[in-house]
Amino acid sequence: MEQEIPTLGTPIELLRSHGAGVASALLIGIVGWTAAAWTARSVRSFGKRWTHVDVTLVPVLASVSRLAVLTITVMAVLERFGVDTKSLFAVIGAAGLTIGLALKDTLSDVAAGLVLLVLRPFDVGDAVEVDGTSGVVDAIDVFQTKLTSFDGVPIMLPNSKVRSAKIQNFTRAQRRRMDLTIGVSSGADLARAITSLREVLSSEPRVLTEPAPAVDVIELADAKVHLLVRAWTLPADFFATRLELTRHFKERLDAEGIVVPVPQRELHIPLRERRSAPSL
Repeated sequence: MEQEIPTLGTPIELLRSHGAGVASALLIGIVGWTAAAWTARSVRSFGKRWTHVDVTLVPVLASVSRLAVLTITVMAVLERFGVDTKSLFAVIGAAGLTIGLALKDTLSDVAAGLVLLVLRPFDVGDAVEVDGTSGVVDAIDVFQTKLTSFDGVPIMLPNSKVRSAKIQNFTRAQRRRMDLTIGVSSGADLARAITSLREVLSSEPRVLTEPAPAVDVIELADAKVHLLVRAWTLPADFFATRLELTRHFKERLDAEGIVVPVPQRELHIPLRERRSAPSL
């Protein structure tokens, strides 16, 4: 006896039998998508108004909230079509384990990003140096930290590298110390040179008086003496003050007639012996 093959019926019959489920699923999808976008915007707006929330956490919280609403929406839509979401969760879990093993480096970046957001070694806008890379923090994403170098070049560092690297936060420093080494000729009047450099320091308003600046001999080199100038400034004044002090030191020493020797190199070229022309 031949088995009777069930027919799907006409489109009109399908619409009558499943139209309500399709319509409700479509409605749930539209409402869920709109709710996800609204939730993300609300989290961003709330984060801007609430000063207790770090600005680096706001984009992450907005993305997580949007993803959570979309996940609930997808599950609700699948249930309208009769899909067993419990079995689906089991399949997704197994697939997630496989994907997690394959993307362990990426997941490491995600975990490191969460740790950075919680520990907050730096904030957006801070001037930092991460493992020898210097710049201003633009954003801390889920996978990477974005910097802009001091010469305007965008830099992207994986969060896992940032988490394990040495981090220097210049913005959070209360003051910064500069060390300048200035060489004078060995025959120069050291007391006069030191006094001149100290007077330049005292005339610079951006140099802090506490801790007090210092100038003294640090090294005796060939044909010159190295003087160490040590001064403290606020972090925002560090680079500009360093540049101007270097120029003012040179101008003051020149005015005092104190020679600042420049490196010299002697080049000896041996004369080649002349060869006599061969006789015919």
